[in-house]
Order: sequence, then C-alpha cells, then structure tokens
Amino acid sequence: MCYLEEIQVKNLDHLGIVAGLIDEIGIVKIINNKLGIDVREKISAGTVVKSILINGLGFVSRPLYLFSQFFQDKAIEKLLGERIKPDYLNDDKIGRVMDELYKYGLNDIFIEVVLEVIKKFKIDLKYSHLDSTSFHLDGEYKREEDKEKQEEEKIIKERPIFIKKGYSRDHRPDLKQCVLDLITSQDGDIPLFVRAGDGNESDKAVFGKVLVEFKKQIKFDSIMVCDSALYGQENLQIIQHLKWITRVPMTIKKAKELVQNIEVEEVKDEDKEKRSDLNLESYTWKEEIVTYGGIKQTWLIVLSEKRQKSDLEKLEKQLSQEEKKSRKFLKEIQSEEFEHPQAARYKLKAINKKLRLLEIKEVELIETYSKKKEKIYKMISLIIKKDEEISRKTKKAGKFILATNLVEENKLEASEILITYKNQQSTERGFRFLKDPLFFTDSFFVEKPERIETMLFLMSLCLLIYNLGQRELRNCLKRVKKGINNQVGKVTLRPTLRWIFQCFQGIHYVILNGVKQIVNLTEERRFILSLLPASCQRYYL
Repeated sequence: MCYLEEIQVKNLDHLGIVAGLIDEIGIVKIINNKLGIDVREKISAGTVVKSILINGLGFVSRPLYLFSQFFQDKAIEKLLGERIKPDYLNDDKIGRVMDELYKYGLNDIFIEVVLEVIKKFKIDLKYSHLDSTSFHLDGEYKREEDKEKQEEEKIIKERPIFIKKGYSRDHRPDLKQCVLDLITSQDGDIPLFVRAGDGNESDKAVFGKVLVEFKKQIKFDSIMVCDSALYGQENLQIIQHLKWITRVPMTIKKAKELVQNIEVEEVKDEDKEKRSDLNLESYTWKEEIVTYGGIKQTWLIVLSEKRQKSDLEKLEKQLSQEEKKSRKFLKEIQSEEFEHPQAARYKLKAINKKLRLLEIKEVELIETYSKKKEKIYKMISLIIKKDEEISRKTKKAGKFILATNLVEENKLEASEILITYKNQQSTERGFRFLKDPLFFTDSFFVEKPERIETMLFLMSLCLLIYNLGQRELRNCLKRVKKGINNQVGKVTLRPTLRWIFQCFQGIHYVILNGVKQIVNLTEERRFILSLLPASCQRYYL
C-alpha cells in the first residue's frame, strides 16, 4: 500500500528566540492597546511591529521593501500566529502602521515598553549612560518650513526632525543625516530612552534637556553618566537637581591648570591589590573639590599609564613631523629675497603660525643687493623648540578629569567614579549594533522624516530585545556556573547573543501529514533554551 506524504519545511533558526523575547516583554499587547485592533484587519498593528522586529534581528541584509520576501521561507504561522500569511506584510500595511506609531507618539510607546522591562526583569538603574550618534542618509527629505507652519507645530506638537548636514560621526560630511540620542542602563546596556534629533544638532545644546526629559519619564534615582558634551555652565544649571558624572573638557582654564600642575598620588602598597582586582592597576588619581557654574563638585584628576604612553608617542611623532616641516620652511625663508624688513618678518610670522612645538627664530636680517643692484633683505634664522609648550603637553599626557556633583554625604569612591565612566562604552556598543551592515540600517529608504524617526524607534526596540536576551542568558550562565563554547571553542560565561543566534541556524519547523515538529534541536541547543525565558522555549519545545 502506498501512502501519499505531504511535507512542509520552514526555517525557524534563532527567530523563535527573538519572538519569545518580544512575547516576554509584551510588546504586541502594548502596541495593540495603544493603537487599537480593527477586526476588519487580517493582522494587528502589534503583530506587524513584531514581524518588523523579527526581520530586524534576522541579520539578513535586506531592506524593508523586500520585507514580505523575508518571511517566504520562515515558519511565519509559528512565529506570528495561525493563518498569518507573508503577503499580509505588504508595503501599504507596514507604512500605515509606521504612520500610526508616529502619530500616537513614539516616545510614549518606548517608555511604556521600557518600564515593563525594568519592572519584569529587575533592571538595576543606579547608573544610566547618555551619548549620541549620527546616521547618514541618501535622497531628498523636504519639509515645508514656512514660519506660520513652524509656529503651529510648536503649539500643537513637536515637529518632525530636519534631515540636514551636520557634524558626522561616520566621517561623511558630504551627506545629510539625523542624530540619535540614546540612554542605556549600566546593567545589561538596556536602552532606556531614545530621541531623534536634527542632522545639525549639537550635543552641548541638547544633552542637559535630554537628561531632564528622561528623568521626567523614568522616575528613578539614577546617576547620569555622560561625556564632556554635557559639561558647560548652562547644562550644569539645567541638571543641578540630578546626579551626574561627566568628563571635564580641557578647554576650561581651571582644568588646564590642574592637569599641568597637579601631581597624582602614588599608589600605596595596600591599595595595589585592590586596584588590580578592579582592573585599575594602570590608573592613579587625585581628588579636588571645585566650584564651577555655581555647582560644588568633586573633580577626579586621573592619570592612565596606557594613555600616557600613547600620548607621549604621539607627541614624539608630532615633534618629528614638525622638524621635517620646519627645516623646509627654514630653507625657504633663508633663500627668499625681501624688499622690506617688514615683509620678511610678516612671512616668518605666517610660517610660525603653522608650527605648534617648534619655532623659527630670526637671528639676523642682512641688508644686501640683488643681481639687478636693487636693495634687498635676507633673513638668517634658526629652529628652536618651544620648551614651555612641549613641557605642557608632556605633563598633560595621559591625564583627564572626571567631575561629579556627588559630594559630602553622597560622595562616591574615586574608583567607583572611574569604573562607572569607563562603562560609558555601553552606549557605544549600542551604536555599533544599530550601525551593523547586517542590521536593517539600509532600510532608510523612506522619504519622510516621520518615517525616519519611526525606523529609529523600531531599531531601538531591536537593540532593547537583543541586549535584554543577552543579559538574561549571561545572568543564567553565571547562576548555574556553567559556560558554553564560543566561536573558537573556549568555554565562556559571557557569550554574545549573536553567537547564540548562529548556533541556532539549521533548526526547521516541519509539518509531515499534518503532524508538526521541530527538527535539529540538539542537546546543546536545549541547554541554551533552558537559560532563556519560557516564552522563547515555547517556540521550540
């Protein structure tokens, strides 16, 4: 007897983990509660957002206009729900949902998701980190900018961002751009607040306001950590009721004086082991109480041995380059014939403006005659070092200053200030993730600034999901005291979630004569799933 077998094979891979994390957070429910559910629609707005997030974390370099194709070979009914078809996720539907998200308020939705994550996963908010980056964009992004419309926008709602040229972190000043401000938790690099800004926006102008707005939305007593863009008299006044740690720019006169004149303290023998345990053995420091911008602060003058070595090597290189340049200038000025003494000295002054560490000094101005028997002047000069400037740079090498308004009874240990500031890279890791070519940054084909903002919102949700999953996995591995093999076969307690995603490639959802099953679920993959939230396990087990 012959039986006709009906078989369907769909890819599940790591997408069940992504879908499970989305479910665990409750993103679909939050979106549907905000935007509502239209019973006439085949797919809800929340499920569309879930599909975009799965697509974004699929790590397949495909822009959004190939969106439905992404799900053609995927287990879409398993991931999104029964009777959901790839063609439900067409350009029109995605566009409508993106417009609805923007109209409702991207910030309000993101904050509600964040509050749910903080509460459910017990995110430690003692420290939060702020930084910004830019995304360059192709194409035209025109908006009506007449005065009447702008005034109306200020009254009714915040205006959409302006896509324009500005300071480019991507070193593409030729392209228009937008800016993204990001605040993350030190615990797991979880995005807590995102804000899109104009392409020509200055960090110094907005960072203080961003922190104040964040504290209004997230009512937790977090210590805000930021780079030197925050440190200015106006910003310090704006954030005077917040707790903060930041870097002091070396353009401030008091900072220049301290790094040149102050000697950092020698490390006592009993402190060396403690600093080694904290991975601070190459740092020394000295504390000073300073009042700046009307705010009493602790300034921590830090000397990094590694940075000092690097700075001194750069100084030597700069000195060597200037020596070559100055010899060329010396030959040039000594061979030139001048009509007047003032012309020779003017030329010398112009040359010295191009030098920082060396100077060409006039020794003698000789009056003589040219071949045409005309009176001329020739300059005899020599190269000298600017000892004071070289000494200043040598003393400054390896030093930087951190400031905090946590003084007296709220005072932090110097080591904690330094460690916390070093963790500022949590936002930088987020930016690297968002700009990864395998992520859907190339989806910035949309023509309206409102859509750009919505894309940044969706990308930030992807970052939240990814970092949350990575945090949960690492915390569980730490609890069970058992690692997993990384890319080079070494056992680690801190794998990246991207590596876990790669480990799950080749898992299929198979329907054979109506019977559904998951294939290629090895013991190692089952162990990894046991470390992830229950919502992730349901897609596989």
